[in-house]
Amino acid sequence: MTSMRHRQSSLVLWRRHMPVALCDVMVMIQKARSLMQTFIERGGWWVSAQFGLLFALVLAPSELPWLPALSFLREQGALIAGFILGGCGVALAGAGLLHLGANLTPFPRPRDNGALVQHGVYAIVRHPIYSGIILGAFGWSLVRGSSVALALSAALLIFFHFKSRREERWLVERYPEYADYQQRVKKIIPFIW
Repeated sequence: MTSMRHRQSSLVLWRRHMPVALCDVMVMIQKARSLMQTFIERGGWWVSAQFGLLFALVLAPSELPWLPALSFLREQGALIAGFILGGCGVALAGAGLLHLGANLTPFPRPRDNGALVQHGVYAIVRHPIYSGIILGAFGWSLVRGSSVALALSAALLIFFHFKSRREERWLVERYPEYADYQQRVKKIIPFIW
């Protein structure tokens, strides 16, 4: 008898609170949709792909059976060059992060309340964080002696080229002076490209 009453009271409580719980679920779904829309509008898929590539690069094996082995990767000079490239990459990306300050966002679309930064390392290259990551990736590949990581570093360079093209369309829309900045300062490789 007691278990029957317990079941009935549990059922009554469940029915009484179900609309509230259902409303909570609907609100959570709406918030998730809004966040997803913001993620897409700000270029979140670019960020996801970037982190996927970086993750693959860090965990890349030294060699794959179908990829040719590169003997120069095993030499001490490659190791030294890798540390130098990695150090330069960290310095360049770090300077880019510092100069961006409050304008920093992981997304390619600039912040609504941001300002165009053209000083410091941004006077030398338009995308110093991307440049630093690319240098760091090539440095990591050389330190590890990994032809797979080297191939992924080249893929990362190509990826950042396309990501920066999309980002720059948004920057030109937001900051009309960005077009002049593009003419004066190279995109990824200081003074070259």
